[in-house]
Amino acid sequence: MTAPGGTVPGAPPAPATDRPPSLDRALRARYRRIMRFAALALAQAWWFELVLPRFGLANLAARGRIRRLQRLARRFHGLAADLGGLMIKVGQFLSSRLDILPREITRELEGLQDEVTPESFARIVAQVERELGIPLDRAFASFETEPIAAASLGQAHRATLSPGIAADLGFERVVVKVLRPGIEDIVEVDLAALRRVGRWLSRVRLVNRRTDAPALVEEFAATSLEEIDYLQEAVSVERFAAIFADDPRVTTPVVAWERSARRVLTLSDVTAIKISDVGTLEAAGIDPNAVAAELARATFEQIFVAGFFHADPHPGNIFVTPGPSGAGDDWALTYIDFGMMGRITDELRDGLQQFIFAVVARDARAWVAATQRLGVLLPSADTVELERAITALFDRFGGMGVAELTRIDPRELEAFARQFSELIRTLPFQLPENYLLLIRTVSLISGVTSALNRDFNMWDAVDPFARSLLNGGAGSSTARSLGREAVAILSALARLPQRLDALATRIDRGELAVRSPEVEQRLRVVDGSVRRTTSAILAAGLLIAGALLRPSDEVLGTVLLWAAALPGLHAVSPWRLR
Repeated sequence: MTAPGGTVPGAPPAPATDRPPSLDRALRARYRRIMRFAALALAQAWWFELVLPRFGLANLAARGRIRRLQRLARRFHGLAADLGGLMIKVGQFLSSRLDILPREITRELEGLQDEVTPESFARIVAQVERELGIPLDRAFASFETEPIAAASLGQAHRATLSPGIAADLGFERVVVKVLRPGIEDIVEVDLAALRRVGRWLSRVRLVNRRTDAPALVEEFAATSLEEIDYLQEAVSVERFAAIFADDPRVTTPVVAWERSARRVLTLSDVTAIKISDVGTLEAAGIDPNAVAAELARATFEQIFVAGFFHADPHPGNIFVTPGPSGAGDDWALTYIDFGMMGRITDELRDGLQQFIFAVVARDARAWVAATQRLGVLLPSADTVELERAITALFDRFGGMGVAELTRIDPRELEAFARQFSELIRTLPFQLPENYLLLIRTVSLISGVTSALNRDFNMWDAVDPFARSLLNGGAGSSTARSLGREAVAILSALARLPQRLDALATRIDRGELAVRSPEVEQRLRVVDGSVRRTTSAILAAGLLIAGALLRPSDEVLGTVLLWAAALPGLHAVSPWRLR
């Protein structure tokens, strides 16, 4: 398979005939820097998380984990701030994962977007004039030289439309997004590096058992390439606006098509209160908890109903716009930056709806079935044990918000995790390739709602939304989903007598076989341990023999020492030998 432009995915950027040699050298140096960082990070993770625990040093590795991750985050922060491009996007995502990453780590990655150096105004003017085909002073009545935002892929300037176009559109104040000159080459390099890292990860058993890393990278690549096409973003703005056309709580900018092109996008200026600015919200009489609830509801609407969602909802991309009345309950969420959008198929949306119904009902059996239907849990899983674990989880922690969870005795959480850790570790979970943006979006929203109010309880937002779906609030899509479920249930009931008769026949003949996925998994673990122990003994024997023979027979001793390397690597390596 080849990438756009004829390059092999994951290969270093090939010299281009239309690029100066100095630029080619800079791009290849960029590629090498990213790969060096990734190689060192993976080697560190392999040594501390896989090798040391095999030698009984898991406690030693765990004691320094936070400090190691902090140092790694600081190094990545420096790399991303220096290189920009897609590395900023990766850092942004990690810094928002307050739900799974310690605060000490996310703090190291904060502010990455604010450290991006703006392009020179002369290069921005040249880019705008090249794209629109007219001089800047004819395209706009005014154009501010200082950008209001400088992102990794482009930057934004305030401007004023010419009187004629302003009269036609009904607004004159606009924000002009301009793609950074040469950013296409940088994105190509970054994606080549990420593809190679994805191939590395695909050879790590602990990773490839759970997800197809190269497929996830390709999903990220597709959205990144869309993000550097502003005409595609303009189409996404209008589609998103149409979805929420009848919702007074959600608004978007308006596209000025007459002043937009592939590398230039002109939108109505909708700047308002940044959603994470709790102090300004409260000063305006707006309840942050109400904002969090509406944000969660709008996100559920995008994912579970529309199947088209904003995949980059970090705090800089959502404003809270006070209404004309000035009342505390008169406001709307205003989304900007529609370059990264996620799409969900009808089948996946139906599965997600069944999942949310199970969560709201605290129905562990339905949760397991929905997880299997979504492809996250493979059919071979021991669902009896999993159902028991999820039931215990719902009974103890169901309905709790972030703040409530932080007040629970850590020893209780540790005991709960220890009780079910072996089950979770051996279950065949996986991450399907079309879940990357979905997980990113939910993670970002979780971080934003927690920043608005740590006492905010996502369950309180899920429950009424799920009830509205069941009551027909999602329209025909939910009706179709429930109709299919009813047909499936009736079909299963119709086949039940025949299947029971066949089961009784097999029992009479003594042909019934009982499978235990948990036992089979444990046997596989034991088998692997025996194989690795055998390799370790063989390696030790060869090492000792080589060391003893080398003084008298240097050639044979050296050969035996080198021969010990292969079984030695197999004894400690997490890599799948093929």
